[in-house]
Amino acid sequence: MNFHDMTMAAIWLKIDEKLNEEPGPIKEMATTYSFNLSGEDGGLYGLKLADGKAETITGDPGEVDCALTMSVSDFKKLLAGNLNSTAAFMMGKLKVKGNIGFALKLESLLKQYSF
Repeated sequence: MNFHDMTMAAIWLKIDEKLNEEPGPIKEMATTYSFNLSGEDGGLYGLKLADGKAETITGDPGEVDCALTMSVSDFKKLLAGNLNSTAAFMMGKLKVKGNIGFALKLESLLKQYSF
């Protein structure tokens, strides 16, 4: 999937579809994430994983377990599997507030889905 040409609205719709079509990897998770994405088409988004369901939120998701801040282009690379979250964090491309373990879990979770 070529995220480069997709709008953020289309990408979040695809994330919602994919995670709910294949709930296996998220079955045991009860975590809420926020994504503050900067750059063109950026904004605030949320991802709530609970009871084997994924809910994507456009706008402020409220209180979260893990807040990630990065650029839209780096977020697209992360989804495509072309950006390592640990390396991005070390280079200052990814900022994490809250539980860093959840941020690491997110990357391994995304790798179980073929976007």
